[in-house]
Amino acid sequence: MLKDITIGQFFPGESILHRLDARFKIIITAIFIAMLFSADSVIGLVPGILFTALCYALSKIPFRLMLKSLKPIIPIILFTSVLNIFFLDGVVLFRLGFIKITYDGIEFTIIMMIRIATLIAGTSLLTYTTSPISLTDAVESLLSPFKKLKFPVHELSMMMSIALRFIPTLIEETDKIMSAQKARGADMESGGLLHRAKALVPILIPLFVSAFSRAMELALAMECRCYQGGEGRTRLKELHSRGSDYLAICVSLLFLNAAILTDLLL
Repeated sequence: MLKDITIGQFFPGESILHRLDARFKIIITAIFIAMLFSADSVIGLVPGILFTALCYALSKIPFRLMLKSLKPIIPIILFTSVLNIFFLDGVVLFRLGFIKITYDGIEFTIIMMIRIATLIAGTSLLTYTTSPISLTDAVESLLSPFKKLKFPVHELSMMMSIALRFIPTLIEETDKIMSAQKARGADMESGGLLHRAKALVPILIPLFVSAFSRAMELALAMECRCYQGGEGRTRLKELHSRGSDYLAICVSLLFLNAAILTDLLL
């Protein structure tokens, strides 16, 4: 399961999406989120689904990777779906004691499942097609107006970049610790919920120790390289917008309008 978590991973490539300005990709991601949450029906979600499919086709990211990113959230989707089906009021289709299944509950559950799955699949493309350094520079550039209010823009961007880089590292470290514990005879898959929770303790402690150790090493490496924050700092690669970036924004806005109109008219 841990190997299926692809959050924060970057897959190098030369596709159209890879070449887009990182700042525009962040804005397009925000438009995409608005596209999904502006729809209140399954039909209204169709433009968001088509937009996601188009982006994956242009990015040349394998379809199996999209399915891999959805696998870890399946238990969460199923759990929330059960709650919505049985506890939302509306036209009752089935009743057994205090348990009831309503038409509104089923409809809302279907919408929610499609929305969450599409949201995870679509937003994952931001990190799939953008390097952490470019993403840091883009966030800092977009938040640069707040520098006049003495907001620590560079520090915030740096923390986001480090957090994204550490996610795959910590996942790999957790997998190694779990394999080591299983090799020593630890049983983490059988027993009840309480037994499995106790079995996580031998994993969490070395994981925290390893995380703090890596953080100290990173801080020492930054200090040795005379890192002093963003004041007067230059970049190896400057961000430059092109015509394709503005075209991508226009296309995403068209899909947003299509989602709103579809939801209103149908």
